[in-house]
Amino acid sequence: MSTILRAAGVYLLLLFVIRAAGRRTLGEMRPFDFVLLLLISEATQNAMVGDDFSLTTAALAILTLLGMDLILAAAKRIWKPLDRLVDGLPTILVEEGRLLEDRMAWARVDVEDVLEAARQSQGLGSLASIRYAILERNGEISIIPADS
Repeated sequence: MSTILRAAGVYLLLLFVIRAAGRRTLGEMRPFDFVLLLLISEATQNAMVGDDFSLTTAALAILTLLGMDLILAAAKRIWKPLDRLVDGLPTILVEEGRLLEDRMAWARVDVEDVLEAARQSQGLGSLASIRYAILERNGEISIIPADS
């Protein structure tokens, strides 16, 4: 029983820590992010199973994590405020070529991120050519070009 409670607790802790880290953090994984993910996984493994490295304990922890994920997915479909809390909402970062700096600071996105997304998705090279830049729930930046 302690393995189930530990795994469930670690799942909830990581869910909120990663959510607090922001969508943009998860949208693009850089080498530092990958190393951090590896270290977090090692620490959480120890927290979930303690000194018991048996196959049974590992299976119980895995099944608990999968169950928690399924329960959370169902709860998000039923209760929309939970969906917004866990996954957030799309955030407009640029409107009619004008940076919305308070939103960009909150989302930890800089102008270079927006311009990179504009170049990659639409071939645009300046803020003036962007009608809207939107930070999506998955951490990607969508670009809607201004009319020519």
